[in-house]
Amino acid sequence: MTMFFLRFFLLLLVTTIMSTAKAQDAVFIPADSVRVTRLLQQCKTDAPASPMLWFGRQFVGTPYEAHTLEVGDTERLIVRLQSFDCLTFVETVLALSLCHVNDQRTFADFCRYLQQIRYRNGIIDGYTSRLHYFTWWADENVRHNFIVDAADSTGTTRSAFTAMQTLRLNYMSTHPQSYIHLNGHPERINAIRQMERRYDNTRWAYIPKSRLNATARELHEIRTGDIISLITSRQGLDNSHVGIAYWQNGRLHLLHASSVRHRVILDTETLYDYCRRQSSLLGVRVYRLKR
Repeated sequence: MTMFFLRFFLLLLVTTIMSTAKAQDAVFIPADSVRVTRLLQQCKTDAPASPMLWFGRQFVGTPYEAHTLEVGDTERLIVRLQSFDCLTFVETVLALSLCHVNDQRTFADFCRYLQQIRYRNGIIDGYTSRLHYFTWWADENVRHNFIVDAADSTGTTRSAFTAMQTLRLNYMSTHPQSYIHLNGHPERINAIRQMERRYDNTRWAYIPKSRLNATARELHEIRTGDIISLITSRQGLDNSHVGIAYWQNGRLHLLHASSVRHRVILDTETLYDYCRRQSSLLGVRVYRLKR
C-alpha cells in the first residue's frame, strides 16, 4: 500500500470512529436511529421541494411532551423522536433537512447536526451551553450557515418586516425556580445572566401579526418550510412558540408541536387567527433553511 493510500485509509478510519462516537454519546433508543436512517433514504427518493415540510409531516400525530431534554443532571445529546416540545420538533426537522441537502444519510450525521444546532459552538459543556432562548438559537444557527434570517434577505422595498423587537432577556435568571437545572445552582444562574446581557438592546425585525392575514402572493417573505418564531410581549422573553410555515389555499398555517392539541399537527387554524387570539403575541420572525 502506498503512503498516500495508507494516509487516506487512516484518515477515513479516524473520521468513521469519530462520527460513530458522536452517535454513541447520544441518548437514544435503537428504533429512533433506525427511523432517522429510513427517513433520510426515503426523502432522497421522494426529493421534495421543501425538505423541512416533508420531514415535519412525517411526525404529524407524534405526542407533545414538555421538558424533553431535562434528563438527569449531566448534559448529553438527547435524540427523541417519540415525543417533542415545540423547539425539539423544529430542531429534529432541521437536522434531518441539513442531512438531506448535504447528502449525508447516517444516524451519526444526524447527531452531529443536532448537536451543532442545539449547543453554543456545537459543544456540550453543561446545561448553560444549550441555546435556551430562541434568539440565541437562531443567531447561532445563522452563524453556522444552517439557516438565514428572512428579514435580511428581503430587502427594504415593500418588506413585511415593519416592526422591531428590542430585547431585554432576563426571564431565566429571574425565574430560576421554573428550571430544574437552575434552581439551587447560583453558578449556572450567573452564567445564564451574563449571556442574557450580551443581547441587551439588540433589535430584531419581525412581521406584525396584523400582516399575517395576507395571501401568499402578498406575504412572499414567508415560504412553506420556513421556521416561524412567534414573538411575545412577555417581560424577559423573546418568543413563546416556534413551528414550520405552510401555505394552504392561499393562507398561512403552522406545522408545530402543539401543547394545546397535545401532538404535532398541521394546524387547520390560520396563523393569523392563532396569533389574534393571544394578545401577548406580537408577530413573527422568520428563518429559512440554507440551501
